[in-house]
Amino acid sequence: MTFKEAIDLARGIIKRFEKIEGKPWKVDGSMIELSKQVGDLSKLVMSYEGYYPKNRGKQVKLYSATKERIADELADLLFMVIRIADYYDIDLEKAHINARKGEDKYLKNYGV
Repeated sequence: MTFKEAIDLARGIIKRFEKIEGKPWKVDGSMIELSKQVGDLSKLVMSYEGYYPKNRGKQVKLYSATKERIADELADLLFMVIRIADYYDIDLEKAHINARKGEDKYLKNYGV
């Protein structure tokens, strides 16, 4: 699947979610959800890397981290980034390429 196809897939899912969500998502709701997803990812990474005890009582399932759960949270972050980019009518693929080109140019100035 290409980057564009992944974005199009997310857009289709967003349209379907819009049919069942309580209210239309604006950028502020998307930003809150993005922050929440970062927190979820952080919790899983901290658990996976052994910063939390293995047995956390009743919350043990919430802190049960696998690479699959980490991957799911990373995908959720991308989903929210796509939603925010669409809100501002930003071509995310083009923005990504331009940002990497800028970094490439910067690094070439350092000979790397």
